[in-house]
Amino acid sequence: VPEPDLSLSVADCPGTSSAQAGRAAACQGCPNQRLCAAGAAAPDPAEAAELRERLRSVKHTILVLSGKGGVGKSTFSALLAHGLAADEAKQVALLDIDICGPSIPKMMGLEGEQVHQSGSGWSPVYVEENLGVMSVGFLLSSPDDAVIWRGPKKNGLIKQFLRDVDWGEIDYLIVDTPPGTSDEHLSIVQYLSATRIDGAVIITTPQEVSLQDVRKEINFCRKVKLPIIGVVENMSGFICPKCKNESQIFPPTTGGAEKMCQNLDVSLLGKVPLDPQIGKSCDKGQSFLSEAPESPATSSYRNIIQRIQEYCDQHHFHEEKII
Repeated sequence: VPEPDLSLSVADCPGTSSAQAGRAAACQGCPNQRLCAAGAAAPDPAEAAELRERLRSVKHTILVLSGKGGVGKSTFSALLAHGLAADEAKQVALLDIDICGPSIPKMMGLEGEQVHQSGSGWSPVYVEENLGVMSVGFLLSSPDDAVIWRGPKKNGLIKQFLRDVDWGEIDYLIVDTPPGTSDEHLSIVQYLSATRIDGAVIITTPQEVSLQDVRKEINFCRKVKLPIIGVVENMSGFICPKCKNESQIFPPTTGGAEKMCQNLDVSLLGKVPLDPQIGKSCDKGQSFLSEAPESPATSSYRNIIQRIQEYCDQHHFHEEKII
C-alpha cells in the first residue's frame, strides 16, 4: 500500500459529490477512498425521492454548527427555536442530531419524555403547540445512558429522523449538530440535499483556539456547498451586574469572530455576552429569552434571530423568483 502524501492538505479533498471523489491525488490514503470511488457516498435516488416527499412541507432549514464543543451551540439552537416559535403563526421544529451528547431534551424541559409512534411515523415531542422536538435523548431509558455507536448506525438514525418523523407543515426546521465536520455532518447535508437548506449558522467563542476550528467549519461548508448564514460569537465578554465593568473571559487575542469574518468574507450575525442566567435557564429547561427579557444577552439573541429570519425570507424570495 503506497504511503499517503502528507503534503496534500485535507482542503484538497474534492468532496463526496464530486466526479473526482475517490480518484483525486488527495484521496490517496483516505479510509473512505474506495467508498467514494464506487459512488457509495452519493445519495441513492430512491432514498432522495423518499426524503424529498417527507420534507416537502418544510419551508426553511437551518443547520447550527460549531468547530469545537462547549461554545454554546445547543443553547443557541434551543433559543433560536424559542425565538422563532414566539410567533404563534409559525410552526418550528428542532432536530437534535448530536447522537452522543443530546442536550436538547434537558434544555427544552423535555427530559424523560418518550417518542410516540403514530400511523404516519414517529411523533415529535412538543414544547408548545407550534414547537416540536426530536432527539436521540427521547430513545434512551436514562439520561445517563452512553450512546456507543459507530458511524453507520449514527447515520442510519439521522436518516430515520428525517424520513420517519411526522413533522407536518413546518416553517423552520432547526438542526442542532455535534461539534466538528465528521460523519453526522456529511450525512445531514447529503440527506437534506434532497430538499432545500437555507444555510448554516456557525457558533464560536472569541479566543483563537475556538476560531481555529471554526475556520475548518467554514471550509467544510464551502466544500459541501452549504450556504453560510453567518457566525455568532458567544461568551463575548461579561458585564458584572454590580459594578457594570466588562471582563473578557475569553480574550479575543487574534481579533475574535469579527476579524475572522472580515478575513473569510462571512457575515457576523452578532455577539452574545455571558450571562449566568443562560446556564441556569438551560438547566431548568426554560427559555432564557422569557426568563431574562432585560438582559443584554437577550437583546443580542433577538437581533441575531431577526437577522436569520430576514436571511431566510430573502433566500425564499430569490428561489421563488428563479422558479
